[in-house]
Amino acid sequence: MSGGVDDHVLLLSQLYPEVYSEMLPHSQGELKSRRRRKKNKAGDPAGIFEIKKRKLTAEQVKLLEVNFDNEHKLESQRKDKLASELGLDPRQVAVWFQNRRVRWKNKKLEDEYTKLKSSHDSIVVEKCRLESEVLKLKEQLSEAEKQIQQLSEPGSSNSSTSSLSMEASEPPLFGEFGIEDYGDVFYTPGSSYINGLGWVNL
Repeated sequence: MSGGVDDHVLLLSQLYPEVYSEMLPHSQGELKSRRRRKKNKAGDPAGIFEIKKRKLTAEQVKLLEVNFDNEHKLESQRKDKLASELGLDPRQVAVWFQNRRVRWKNKKLEDEYTKLKSSHDSIVVEKCRLESEVLKLKEQLSEAEKQIQQLSEPGSSNSSTSSLSMEASEPPLFGEFGIEDYGDVFYTPGSSYINGLGWVNL
């Protein structure tokens, strides 16, 4: 059975060499990829690293935090030295610092947002206070304009009162000449009356 298949393959390679050459590398590539998958399943170093990097003791985390406070980004030599001191893989230390920088930046943004929000709230309160004060000043200005308009109108009570007070303060007409009574104005002696009659008779 296998001999017949080999004969057909040999015949195909002779009749269609181009097609056979294209099919051959493709099948070999599939075999290689399958072998790689089996090898990864047998021993996956990435999976072991995932398991290892989750197991950090409290002391290791404390030392990592202390080093992060001193410098947020480690150089290659410093990273290797710190990993050796903690008994960790250098890649695990690098990943921890990367994640810690992300958390630090987020915390910084949250703090800045809180400060800006507090400042914004204070400005809003001050704005409301100023608007209330402006309304009070507008009311006072309107009241003052009404009073000015009333005082400037002709025939107002204040103008009539002032005219009456001026008339009361003026002296009598004949008082300026020392005449106290109307009787002094029309007084004529009896002799002048008689002389006048005699002159008329002449």
